Amino acid sequence: MTTQLLERPVVATTPSTEPDDQKPANPGQPDHQTGTPDTGAPVALQAAMPYRIGAPDNAGRYPVIIGQDLVIGRAHRWSRDWWVETSAGETNFGRPDKGVPGVEMAAARLAEQYAAGEITAIPLDQIRAEALQPLTGPVPLLHPRMPVNDRNIKSAETAFAGLAKLRWSAVATGFPGSDNHWVLRCELCGWVGPKFWSHLRGRNGGLPSLHRHEGGCVGPDRVRELIPAYQQ
Repeated sequence: MTTQLLERPVVATTPSTEPDDQKPANPGQPDHQTGTPDTGAPVALQAAMPYRIGAPDNAGRYPVIIGQDLVIGRAHRWSRDWWVETSAGETNFGRPDKGVPGVEMAAARLAEQYAAGEITAIPLDQIRAEALQPLTGPVPLLHPRMPVNDRNIKSAETAFAGLAKLRWSAVATGFPGSDNHWVLRCELCGWVGPKFWSHLRGRNGGLPSLHRHEGGCVGPDRVRELIPAYQQ
């Protein structure tokens, strides 16, 4: 996956008015990142220093970049909270204020930490080299953050059965819940990247779109031919 950078203005106040995948396409619809309706109104965050946000890696982690190519941390969403991975370890920044894209909130907080000398930066090339690699062999049933209980076990078993029917396989972790990114491999073409199980299970028990992922996979006709569920 290429890293296309979303440039942020070199000013103290960083307006988040440009379109990106942190905001829903339709104003007024709930946002997967914040869980609140998008009003379309601009939101300003105070930035301790200029930064820019790179495209997410295959695990859905956004690099926050300063200078030419230095990464001060990576931000990702988990159950509406935003977590960051830095030189100091992993931290939960919680949920953003209403109307604030979560990745912007996390990036601004990272900029504050870096300006205060609390974290160090590493080269972007090193981050790219650390792209999540698939595990060898089967993954556990549940993601490490998912409590082991009857409800989660049943949901995980349902999800894995659904993946098998739709020709997907989990390659990094067990089931993370319906609305958290799950790193999957497309068994039709080998693409690896984050998907939501809530999107794959379809509406009202139906099937998901024939457009499986970015890049187009093998094409809708071939997808229909290779997956019996679409033929019923």
